[in-house]
Parts: sequence; C-alpha cells; structure tokens
Amino acid sequence: MQQPDQLHRFIFENNPIRGNIVHLDNTFNTALQHQKLPPILRQALGELMVASILLAATLKMQGALVLQVQGKGPISLLVVECTDTLNIRATAKWSGDLEDQSFGELVGDGRFFITLDPKDGKQAYQGIVPVEGDNISEVLQNYMQRSEQIETRIWLACDGKSAAGMLLQKLPDQPEQDVDVWTRASYLAETVKDSELLTLPAEILLKRLFNEEDIRLFPEQLVKFQCSCSRTSVGNMLKMLGEEEVNSIIEERGNVEIICDFCNADYIFDKVDVEQLLSHEIVMPSTPSKH
Repeated sequence: MQQPDQLHRFIFENNPIRGNIVHLDNTFNTALQHQKLPPILRQALGELMVASILLAATLKMQGALVLQVQGKGPISLLVVECTDTLNIRATAKWSGDLEDQSFGELVGDGRFFITLDPKDGKQAYQGIVPVEGDNISEVLQNYMQRSEQIETRIWLACDGKSAAGMLLQKLPDQPEQDVDVWTRASYLAETVKDSELLTLPAEILLKRLFNEEDIRLFPEQLVKFQCSCSRTSVGNMLKMLGEEEVNSIIEERGNVEIICDFCNADYIFDKVDVEQLLSHEIVMPSTPSKH
C-alpha cells in the first residue's frame, strides 16, 4: 500500500535521542519528472532528497537547507533544496554514460556543501567538506561528525520509484537514564532493510526496530515538491549578469530564454522586457510563466 509523503518525528522517552523517518513517492516523481536521469543518478538524487528532509527537520530555522555535491567525475553536480515547511526541489548535472560505480567513484574528487539560507536577508551559513564515503549516507554522517559534533546516523533507500530514510541523533549535554541506549539504538537501526524503509509505515517500522524501547511518535508533517523560481528571481539573475552581457545575448538571439533546471519553467525576456528590467521601471510578476 502506497504511503503518503510524510515526515515522522520521534524521540526516545527519558533519553537524549531523537529521530525522523520520511517516505517520498509522488514528491520524488514530481520533482524529477522533467529530468531524464540515468537510474544510478536518479537513486543518488532520491537519497539526497530524503537526507535533506531528515536534516531540515532537525533545524530550528525559517528558510531553506541546501545540500550540494560538486564532483570532478561523471557526476558534476547534485543539488537539493528543502524549506522549513518541507517543500523540496532537486536537480543534477552529469556527462557520459554512468556505469555501475560507487557514488564516490562517480563524483570523483568532489566537495560537499551544506547551506542554511534564512531567506530573510540575514547572512547564510555554509559548510564545505570533501566528499568522503561511497554513498550519500556515509558522506552526510562524515560531515555531521566533522562539522557539527553531533552523533548522527542516517539510513537511506531509493528504488527509482520512491525514496525513504531514517535519521537518529544523540543530543549532546542532555541527561540520560540509560547510558547504553545510543549504542543499542544504533545497533538495532543498523538491521533495517531498504525494503522496510520503502514500504513500512513509520509506526510499524519503529516497533519492529525498537520494540523494547519507549518511543513517542509525533504527528506527521506533509512533504511536497515546490519550485521557488519566479520571473522576478530570473530577472534579478539577469541584472547580476550586467547590461552588456544581457544585451549581447539579445543581439545574438533576439531574446533571453531561461529554463529552470528544477521545474522546467520557461522564462523569455525580449528586447523590451530587458530594457524595462535594466531600467528598473517595472516589477516582474512573482509567479512562473510559460511561453
């Protein structure tokens, strides 16, 4: 039975462990419907989408969490953005035929970026580390251990049609009744199978994994695909290119066409549009438009 796209938060009662479980079906397919991705890249992007939701749910902020992998191998870019309201979008860039290689091999000598963007004019925070690990889970766990000093375990699964995952975190400097609970919980969670992550409801999964633990499951939160692109944001991007660069494109092509990598929305600016944009005489609509 297909599960709705939801995030489930849970805690271990009287012990400093929290966790999240997420399952994506429609959201995963909607986000990638305009992108013809090779299976191995579709899987990697699905796992990164799930990871972004799991991590965003641990943050106390308004804005967006952006996970980005820049590689020097066949995979040059993976980008996922998840807002505090769990709206998500994703895209990727690659070259050539992606063979059956590990994630680390496909990325090559890559870097992993995690950006916290408040979206309110305040300065964004960005952490950058080398890509260390043969899969998304290992890369993220190494990042969290190195940069955040928070013990974090992440399990991710994607079969090309849906994606799911679970996160456990040990909260620092918190009282605990059972000093062995983190070790035990991590060991039990390690037994989870991809098929269980992808098919079992959160309540059943938690009972199967931690049946002897006292766990509180909180009400679910819906996840959905939503692209934040707009004619205004594209116009601002053109302004940043500068008048000379934009006018040279107009002279060569007759207009400037920008297609959003995330949602395939098509924005076209003709000569009149560009003149008005660069003279700051109009305010562009805030909603995407198709031409």
